[in-house]
Amino acid sequence: MRRSIDARSELHARLLERRPEIEQAAVARVYGVSDPTETFGPEYVEGLRAAVSAALDHGFAAIEHGEERSPPPPATLLVQARMAARNGVSLETVLRRYFAGYTLLGDFVMREATDGDLLQSSALQHALRALAALFDRLIAAVTEEYTREAKGRLDSAEERRAERVKRLLAGELLDTSGLQYDFGAHHLGAIAVGPGAGEAVRALAGDLDRRLLAVERRGEGALWAWLGGRRGLGPDDLERQVSTSWPAGVTLALGEPGQGLAGWRLTHRQARAALPIALRSPCNRIRYADVAMTASILQDDLLSTSLHELYLAPLEQERDGGEMLRQTLRAYFASGFHISSAAAALGTSRPTITKRLSAVEERLGRPLGMCRIELEAALRLDALGG
Repeated sequence: MRRSIDARSELHARLLERRPEIEQAAVARVYGVSDPTETFGPEYVEGLRAAVSAALDHGFAAIEHGEERSPPPPATLLVQARMAARNGVSLETVLRRYFAGYTLLGDFVMREATDGDLLQSSALQHALRALAALFDRLIAAVTEEYTREAKGRLDSAEERRAERVKRLLAGELLDTSGLQYDFGAHHLGAIAVGPGAGEAVRALAGDLDRRLLAVERRGEGALWAWLGGRRGLGPDDLERQVSTSWPAGVTLALGEPGQGLAGWRLTHRQARAALPIALRSPCNRIRYADVAMTASILQDDLLSTSLHELYLAPLEQERDGGEMLRQTLRAYFASGFHISSAAAALGTSRPTITKRLSAVEERLGRPLGMCRIELEAALRLDALGG
């Protein structure tokens, strides 16, 4: 019995060492079933990535402790099942993603059992049996959660209205008269998150003399809104109003002004792209034009991961994890590439800054002039925590 437990622990440890690789492969498999970045906003995509991570942790726990001691399905997975139902993702797609992840993890278990000479051990049978039992329970729980959410989606007039707006955003041709909003006007898309978001958006629309179309995203805590009018809204007018009256406890992501139905859709997509940055930023108000590049990078998993691996991971080999070099680079970029100004901002000397910048170039294996844009983008993502 003791030998079996030791073998199980060894298998679990081998898998744990490869966890980043397994998670990356799992995300690729899930996206291969149906790429969410092509259809859905960043909040759904981030939730899907978090669900992949939680599902892996759940599987690892089953391998380590056995099916009898496995915890119940993580709340993150149930939340994502409800979000899938709200966003119109089919249950078939949801279950195909889980099956793809389950198959992938099973492949890694067999590979590590082979490499660790554990094929004849009861630990392998234990792991596969635990994963199978966990998968059955997980599929049942996710299906139940999805079905319950899907049935309750259109229970209220507000939900039916939100569904109509969502179908318009998806490009369907619908009668818009019941929404009491002029889709041929000038629009500004906004998404507000936080207590009192509805009141704040209504007050903003009144102050700017705009007609308001707003729908709540139930369960997400977000309010989708459009401010419409016969004339375009100047950026100075908007900034002046938002900076003076917007409440500190509510996060606001803004798109750019657009006109007509196409502009109505585009400004909303811009607001959705800016939302993850607004939620992570010290400033609770973010406009898409100010973060367009960072917002695009955040939606590109390959690019964001590659920027970190190419430009930040090499710096992390320093004793302090690269913190001093990152601070130096931020000061250098913020000063317009003036070494003296960067030194003054950090309270150090020109030779020290020069030495640190040389250390960065040595770590990266290329001069800063050849990778300035990419490095700045990587630092902006790092500041946002992703």
